[in-house]
Amino acid sequence: MRAATLTAMTVLTFSYAGAQQAPVKTLDSVKVKATRRTMGSTRLKDVDGAGIYAGKKSEVIVLKDITANTATNNSRQIYSRVAGLNIYENDGGAGTQLAIGGRGLDPNRVSNFNTRQNGYDISADALGYPESYYTPPAEVLDRIEVVRGAASLQFGTQFGGILNFRMKSGVDTQKAQIISRLSGGSWGFLNTSTSVGGTVGRLNYYAFYQHKTGNGWRPNSRFNVNMGYAAAAWKATDRLTVTAQYTHMDYLEHQPGGLNDAQFEIDPGYSTKARNWFRVDWNLGAMLIDYAISDELKFNSRFFGLLAERSALGAINTVNDQSGPRNYRTDNYTNWGNESRLIYTYHLKKGDPFILLGGMRYYDGYTDRQIGLGNTGSGGAKSDFAFDKSNAYDSLSYSKYTFPNHNISIFAENIFRVTSKLSIIPGARYENISTKADGFYNNPQQDLSSQFTGAVLHNTLTTEKRISKRSFLISGIGFSYDQKAPMQLYGNISQNYRAINFNDMSIVNPNFRVDPNLKDEKGYSADLGVRGHLTDILNYDLSAFTIDYANRIGTVWLTDTSSITYQYTTNIARSRNLGVEAFAEADLWKLAYGSAAKMKLALFVNCSFIDARYLDSKISAYDNKKVEFVPPVIFRSGITFQKKRLTATYEYSYTARQFGDATDATTPSNNGINGLIPSYYVMDLTADYKLSGMFQLSATVNNLSNHMYYTRRADSYPGPGIIPADGRAFYVTLQVKL
Repeated sequence: MRAATLTAMTVLTFSYAGAQQAPVKTLDSVKVKATRRTMGSTRLKDVDGAGIYAGKKSEVIVLKDITANTATNNSRQIYSRVAGLNIYENDGGAGTQLAIGGRGLDPNRVSNFNTRQNGYDISADALGYPESYYTPPAEVLDRIEVVRGAASLQFGTQFGGILNFRMKSGVDTQKAQIISRLSGGSWGFLNTSTSVGGTVGRLNYYAFYQHKTGNGWRPNSRFNVNMGYAAAAWKATDRLTVTAQYTHMDYLEHQPGGLNDAQFEIDPGYSTKARNWFRVDWNLGAMLIDYAISDELKFNSRFFGLLAERSALGAINTVNDQSGPRNYRTDNYTNWGNESRLIYTYHLKKGDPFILLGGMRYYDGYTDRQIGLGNTGSGGAKSDFAFDKSNAYDSLSYSKYTFPNHNISIFAENIFRVTSKLSIIPGARYENISTKADGFYNNPQQDLSSQFTGAVLHNTLTTEKRISKRSFLISGIGFSYDQKAPMQLYGNISQNYRAINFNDMSIVNPNFRVDPNLKDEKGYSADLGVRGHLTDILNYDLSAFTIDYANRIGTVWLTDTSSITYQYTTNIARSRNLGVEAFAEADLWKLAYGSAAKMKLALFVNCSFIDARYLDSKISAYDNKKVEFVPPVIFRSGITFQKKRLTATYEYSYTARQFGDATDATTPSNNGINGLIPSYYVMDLTADYKLSGMFQLSATVNNLSNHMYYTRRADSYPGPGIIPADGRAFYVTLQVKL
């Protein structure tokens, strides 16, 4: 939905010849709001907020313009109009951890996207550990912005680009608006959410709370989620706005474990683990300053901070484990930073203005990581997140690391209007990064004849201190042609990088070793496309892309001079992804009967074709092999019917088969970690009906045909092994708006 607000001051003057002029009368301001419903997907403007997006491939998902199961955060439906996304489905309806990867990049916890909320970081550590354990609920979102790899110049990491969640704000037409939603569904699913927001004088405020529980499709897959968000924007003057925001999410998940291939064939709903638990506590704070210094110069500054904890407890070393001590891993994250930008509009000649964006970023991250043994999970302590040091072996099976991380960046981009139709957009970014690892791990050798008493024959304590400091410059250039016409050509080529991950720097087991000369992953991405729209009848985007990924980090098995076999982390290869993405959506009813048609029948098609391979590998087993977790074909389509108060959407998704490891092995491993991921399809049906101005009823059937499939093979949590997707599920939501 797009809206434009016009504030008008009307002055009435009465006069006639020979008479004294009547007094001037000034009427109150009147707000005229015009709205137009989008088809659920649109694009960012050339300059949007505090960013330049001209020449870049961007997609914007407008949440209120799509018909999807927002109560469960169903990624398959919410992101159905974004081409080229591979989606993991592994959280059993909780919707807490988004897992999407674009253009052949690993989907795990969106670690290949720079993930933000209202423009600031939300991941565990943007450079050292970019995984996101927190995903905003769809019910609190206004829109989702996706900008591909060229976003590296303004936002830094990653190769995938930026994923930015724009939260709702209070309405500007009421002092208070309350929206309450109640959802229920299969396997004990219950979701309640309430929001209140409005505008009082110069203050706009918004608050949201959600509580969600469920038992999950498989046994041992319960979840309990709480999420709260509050924001207040104070318009201090006509030019200055100061906004404060706070976000909290905590959840506890019972994880049913992974399956091997034989178990999946017999019963995809089987659970191999009864004692695996996952816990997250996430706290985000931010202060945003927007100041229009003049009509030509605007300033934006974002101060942000994260205090968070995530803990995993369970047996992950075997496919089926019901007893014995469990592994316990816990991280604490303390991050803060500031990103400030200036946008300057200027003229060098007559015609459209040039636009310069410049900015800097400071980031300070600190992670405390501990790994050891937890209790057995018996006697009522199944979700007791604590280390068990009751005997010698348990006490020594412990490692602890701290990961300080510092980053200073300076960046700039400029839109040069060569002609009224052609723009050239160069940009550059300077990075100064310091990543450290400081800690120790033990290697206790247990007397197997005394394993129940914890007797230890001997122990080796290894301390580590690693530091990686580097500075470098990346650059890029883009273009767009005919920006004001319904059709636009665009393209860009930009350098990218991905910093060394904390997991790549630390060792918690002597059977794992790290290359002391490990390098950041660098490369470039390029786009060339055509996109356009015809009012609200047709929207399309067709593009070709490539991602060249140098110094790709991976693991190989080696044997040392003492005949000890170990897993070695190093830069194993360069990878190259080539692909084509296409998206089109048309309102067939308006196409046939004109834009004044009162009924809607919109069809969208979204597909991608990707070839991703390892090149120039140090290991011959990987050379020219297809990159793992890259489906060569992803196809999604749907049709939406809307008439008066009823809106219904049917969607179909197909994902081609993909490999689960870099050797392209087709024979599955016994534990289910390696092997093919077969092609799969899934269908969904969702309908909304507005009972009145206050009430709305929604219903969803996920996985309409009850197709049994899986989207990933996990090597650790929430596995290991095959993680089955959910079977058929039904959900109903009642919304009340006051």
